[in-house]
Amino acid sequence: MKIVVIGGSGLIGSKLVKILRQGGHEVVAASPSSGVDARTGEGLAGALAGAAVVVDVANSPSFEDRAVLEFFETTGRNLLAAEAVAGVGHHVALSVVGADRLPASGYLRAKVAQEDLIRASAIPYTILRATQFFEFAGGIAQSADDGGTIRLPHAHVQPIASDDVAAALAEVAVAAPRNGVVELAGPEPIPLDDLIRRYLEARRDPREVATDAHARYFGAELDDRSLTPGDGPILGATRFDEWLARSAS
Repeated sequence: MKIVVIGGSGLIGSKLVKILRQGGHEVVAASPSSGVDARTGEGLAGALAGAAVVVDVANSPSFEDRAVLEFFETTGRNLLAAEAVAGVGHHVALSVVGADRLPASGYLRAKVAQEDLIRASAIPYTILRATQFFEFAGGIAQSADDGGTIRLPHAHVQPIASDDVAAALAEVAVAAPRNGVVELAGPEPIPLDDLIRRYLEARRDPREVATDAHARYFGAELDDRSLTPGDGPILGATRFDEWLARSAS
């Protein structure tokens, strides 16, 4: 089938495009660099012509509260309108586990707004909510850096390798629409402060991690349920230590 991947040149999108093409599908890797911009609508009609499935893994270039909300609402409306005209039969979107539990986070509020647009449309859909990617560890550390000391809570997360996210998305894309949410997580829960501590040690980064129950994660305080999945999630196979060893080499 013809599958359009919005954000097809990014971390997840490029992996997903490769998997789907290996599966014999006709895949359009859509991004502004390829002349398809979901934010402005440029190139959407041509890219979506004849498409059976659209997978949206595009991400906002800015995480500022107003900018990220504008990005996901605008791209969501443009995509869904173009899909309705093209007769697309399945809209797949990548979202975040716990998005609806942390309204203090502007980014997660924007993802909830994106999800609401999808649910309100007439297009069959699947929302795949994933936990934090292992590849985000460096960015998490940087965001929590307080003068050389990284302050993070001991709240559990259940991060996942981007390879496993792409593989799960590929399976969802070629399956029937769920018209609901599917959760995806890594194989093991890890306290956030320990996760970043292990990451820094593997990178020989001398910064220390201080455990602070009130330290905010992109604007929100966390507990053990904030960013972990509910019952019966899809689980990735890659453990954090395996990924650390592979990425370090």
